Amino acid sequence: MAPKRPKPTTPAPSPSRKKKKTPTFNPRDGLGTYITSPSSHPLSRVLEYDDEFVVINDMYPKSSVHLLLLPRDPTLSDTHPLDALTHNPSFLSSVRERVTHLKTLVATELRRRYGLNSESDTPYQNALSVLMASPSAPSVPSERDALLPAGRDWTREVIAGVHAHPSMNHLHIHVLSRDMYSECVRHKKHYLSFTTGFFVELDAFPLEEESERWECSGWPKWNMVCWRCGRGFGNRFQELKGHLAEEFEGWIRE
Repeated sequence: MAPKRPKPTTPAPSPSRKKKKTPTFNPRDGLGTYITSPSSHPLSRVLEYDDEFVVINDMYPKSSVHLLLLPRDPTLSDTHPLDALTHNPSFLSSVRERVTHLKTLVATELRRRYGLNSESDTPYQNALSVLMASPSAPSVPSERDALLPAGRDWTREVIAGVHAHPSMNHLHIHVLSRDMYSECVRHKKHYLSFTTGFFVELDAFPLEEESERWECSGWPKWNMVCWRCGRGFGNRFQELKGHLAEEFEGWIRE
């Protein structure tokens, strides 16, 4: 009988051969790169920025035009939005001023996309056509609009606010058209997060300390209601999606 061969021993790995753990990226921190390095992103994503704020197009828009306003101060960007907008009057004032500007920006884009199909915007669109045919037409939009009838007030179609329980870690304020017409509205929670009390509009701040908005529990179970006509859809999301497409066409034609 042949002698048993000793089992080969596996040498312990030296410290230099151990695999280094790479830090994992938290998707909830995805807005941070726009705050720290806005110039590294294309103009299609980052619309404007300064020392205080960055404005971006939402990567997953929940309506036809959807912007995010991001404060750059780390002491603010790491704060819960309900806290910051309630307990920091200076910040709330700055946000309101910037949101007024962004509402005009969104309204201008809505008019560019849909104005020609809007009945209430017809006086403006017709006068604009005549004015632009003139060699003396102002090149600055604000000067041009001063010469035209008001037409449809597109700023009334824009909402601004924050979520009671944000899905991203960095503080951000949503400024978006109210149509909720987007391929990125993919399930019930997406819709409810902008059409119920879960979405705290900027005009509601500062919140009272006893306000129910601080908690807003149970919201994913709430029934869905059309933002435009008030029809209830319960939990029937696909039926609501088809309805929103119809409402979108009617909304444009107003």
